[in-house]
Amino acid sequence: MATLNVKIGDLALKNPVMTASGTFGYGLEFQDFVPLDQIGGIIVKGTTLKPREGNDYPRMAETASGMLNCVGLQNKGVDYFCEHIYPQIKDIDTNMIVNVSGSSPEDYAECAARIDALEKIPAIELNISCPNVKDGGMAFGVTCSGAQSVVRAVRERYHKTLIVKLSPNVTDIAEIARAVEAEGADGVSLINTLMGMSIDTERRCSRLSIGTGGLSGPCVKPVALRMVWQVAKAVKIPVVGLGGIATAQDAIEFFMAGATAIEIGTANFLDPAVTIKVRDGISEWLDRHGCQSVEEIIGVV
Repeated sequence: MATLNVKIGDLALKNPVMTASGTFGYGLEFQDFVPLDQIGGIIVKGTTLKPREGNDYPRMAETASGMLNCVGLQNKGVDYFCEHIYPQIKDIDTNMIVNVSGSSPEDYAECAARIDALEKIPAIELNISCPNVKDGGMAFGVTCSGAQSVVRAVRERYHKTLIVKLSPNVTDIAEIARAVEAEGADGVSLINTLMGMSIDTERRCSRLSIGTGGLSGPCVKPVALRMVWQVAKAVKIPVVGLGGIATAQDAIEFFMAGATAIEIGTANFLDPAVTIKVRDGISEWLDRHGCQSVEEIIGVV
């Protein structure tokens, strides 16, 4: 059988399949459906320094080949996570990774520092698609300076593997990737959701409470694949690909585009065991094509 283990910085994955933040809860919600220790990494839902209520309902809407959401990072804050969630997940035999969000570089850094103290959380994923409250609400991840300010602040206080999740709502995503690499990111993950909208023509209003939301699912895959391909050629650090992955074939495409690992998001809502099915499918594809390791096909396109 082909070797499936890969590395992102110092983070060793037993296989390259992870779950995308916000689609897999804290992992515990899925333990009756899938053996959690067989997933390469579980990225838990977005965590902020202070508790957040999220946006008003409705905040999810189905759309052609995908879904829109404007959940708004609802969570009980990092202290609640450390005190109540961490004890429940720390002994799961896989990489438990925390997605960190914030409204200022200082918020991000303080949240990351508290997670840094948790022995069995080996990495964080920085969500830089959050609005910068000190700079007119524009997302940190849409400018090089904004992205760098967050990564720089976090890197000073966080000492484990740092993965930065990039926003696709930019003109040149490779430029942003190079900027966070320069500030010490160990890897980048992409793409976060695309900005989208759906309108209820009978009620003459948006189907989402705040008007717009993040588009995810199979419909975004071609965009995600293109961006992963561009970024993988622009940086030397590992790239984690996500966006519309639902099958092993999808995952293989992302590896060939340059991804070292992948995340599965929206597909978890359709099939809670999809991560293991994709892992097994990757293994079968590699064996069928005479590959000794998944690394043989990374970036071949």
